[in-house]
Amino acid sequence: MYQALYRKWRPRTFDEVVGQPHITETLKRQVATGHLSHAYLFTGTRGTGKTTCAKILARAVNCEHPVDGNPCNCCPSCLGIENGSILDVLELDAASNNGVDQIRALRDEATYTPAAVQKRVYIVDEVHMLSMAAFNALLKILEEPPAHLMFILATTELHKVPATIKSRCQQFAFKRISPKALTGRLEYVAQQEQIPLTSEAAELLARLADGGLRDGLSLLDQCSGTEGELSEAVVLDVLGLAGNRKTASLLDCVAREDTTGALTALDELYRDGKDMGALLGEIAALVRDLLIRKTAPEGGKTLLTGGYEERVIRPLTEAFTAAELVQMMTILQNAQADLYRSASRRTDAELCLIRLCDRSLSDTVQGFSARLSRVEAQLAHGVLPKVVPTPAAEAPAEPQPPKKPEKLAQPKAEVVPPPKPMEPPTQTLPQKEPVAVSTTQKAGDWNGFLKTLRDLPPMVHSFLHKPESAQGVFEEHTLTIWTDSELTMSFLNRGDTPTVLERAAEAYTGQKRRVKFQVGKPPVQPTQPRSNASQRQEAPQEDKFDDLLALGRQFGNFKVK
Repeated sequence: MYQALYRKWRPRTFDEVVGQPHITETLKRQVATGHLSHAYLFTGTRGTGKTTCAKILARAVNCEHPVDGNPCNCCPSCLGIENGSILDVLELDAASNNGVDQIRALRDEATYTPAAVQKRVYIVDEVHMLSMAAFNALLKILEEPPAHLMFILATTELHKVPATIKSRCQQFAFKRISPKALTGRLEYVAQQEQIPLTSEAAELLARLADGGLRDGLSLLDQCSGTEGELSEAVVLDVLGLAGNRKTASLLDCVAREDTTGALTALDELYRDGKDMGALLGEIAALVRDLLIRKTAPEGGKTLLTGGYEERVIRPLTEAFTAAELVQMMTILQNAQADLYRSASRRTDAELCLIRLCDRSLSDTVQGFSARLSRVEAQLAHGVLPKVVPTPAAEAPAEPQPPKKPEKLAQPKAEVVPPPKPMEPPTQTLPQKEPVAVSTTQKAGDWNGFLKTLRDLPPMVHSFLHKPESAQGVFEEHTLTIWTDSELTMSFLNRGDTPTVLERAAEAYTGQKRRVKFQVGKPPVQPTQPRSNASQRQEAPQEDKFDDLLALGRQFGNFKVK
């Protein structure tokens, strides 16, 4: 009968455990000297050897012929514990036996002396799943244990274990196994199983295992069913991953702000059956490596995954600033978190790539910081950044009165013009003060009005500040906000947003205005009926200029051109 590789190659002695010498050497010395504790707590991530070391320790303390702290695995005690025929060594799963009644039954049974071995050993896996009442029941037996009793508790979430339990146990923290140690073990198992595994494929499997040997052996078992040599390309194809080359190509499109190229590459990967969550995870891992190289170029080399060649990763590191990489990591992490409850994983992945390629879409503090860092980097290299039109530049400007006559109407020479019989001198040379009512100026200044808005949600602010989404036009008693779509209009015209806008418009213009929303582009403003003041402002230019020429003829020492 076929047995999974991670079960077949489970270590049977402390010497066979990979990557945990700080724990195995200590346990071996305790077994050899007999200085054993009544309770142990093994912590660490999955696949690092917690349950394996617990089973080895249970055999070692009951072995009839231990070898330097290791079980011999040949005596009746070792064989009986291994095949489960000796009931004095019991393994429990706290996830399915987490009630107080089960722990009370265990506590009552633990008082009896073992029948076939020296010590009665209870291995409680995932102990953090016990209820608080069950922990309290377990605490009593841990406080005053019999001499023949030993508890070995294992957990992946130490913070959920009460402090009263931890203080009564010897705690051992299992580390993540290094990629180098994982690669060596995978190559050894592949050689024994006659699997043609290449070194590149072994390194890839070690990186994907993320420090867990069980995960690495399970991945090797999954990929070993293919024919021929088990290469890196075969592993990527079997596991549905994009691979380093395609991931680097995607990130290169992001660096060049090539949204079309990035979406095309994503479409190809999607058609090839690649998982969108795994793809975003690969991009995030590469961005993490770039960020470490950018912020810690010397000391951070040991923190890199090591899966990319120098000629590939160096140009990408130089293409981004540290602030941009931080923003990209935030976008990728948020997208990965939202992917699990998404109705369309492909759409979410596409939106993530679009936000990565077009950094102007982010209106967060990190987005502005990333764009500012890009400008600083360009200026540091003597490159002038390209000018992007701002909303203030794109908004329609209110027509202003002509300025040339105003400048000409203020000659530098202090000359008193002769009175004209047709109109008074004040009409000939108007000063700057005859301007339309201040509310009229404010009514036309939509961008100035936006700067006064305070009590609106961030998304409403974002829509109102984008000219392509919304533009406001002040009229006599209304403020009309023109939107690009029905969706934008319904988003703005909900809740207390219209009320807040009406209050802000009244405070800005000095008179009450009703806010209304319409879909489309704002129409060209019709010419207002001219008041007396505006008629004086908009008097024909030639009249003022003729008056000035007449004034200049009275003096022979200068000419007006």
